Amino acid sequence: MKRTERIEKMEQALDASAIAVKRLSEAMDEYEGAQKAIKSLFDYYGSSLWMQDYEADEAGRLPKELKRGVLSEDAVYDLITEHRELMARLSKAVTAALEKNML
Repeated sequence: MKRTERIEKMEQALDASAIAVKRLSEAMDEYEGAQKAIKSLFDYYGSSLWMQDYEADEAGRLPKELKRGVLSEDAVYDLITEHRELMARLSKAVTAALEKNML
């Protein structure tokens, strides 16, 4: 490979990497900002309050126009599952980067 081709290729790698790192950093900022809400939601889902609210919904005691995805049995559970999978994925990515001396 010619020097100019190599430099062009590495310049493309730099540009693509800079964009990816910036986007990940922004996503991490958003995720870190949501931690309190995530914990609150996960705590609520496992509580007796959630069950009481769920039963009130099932009995028709909640306003029809009330958004209540949080009371579906799947929405929060699916989010918890996605969250765990994402944490495992992030852990593997960091471990792989450490093993390759990239950090």
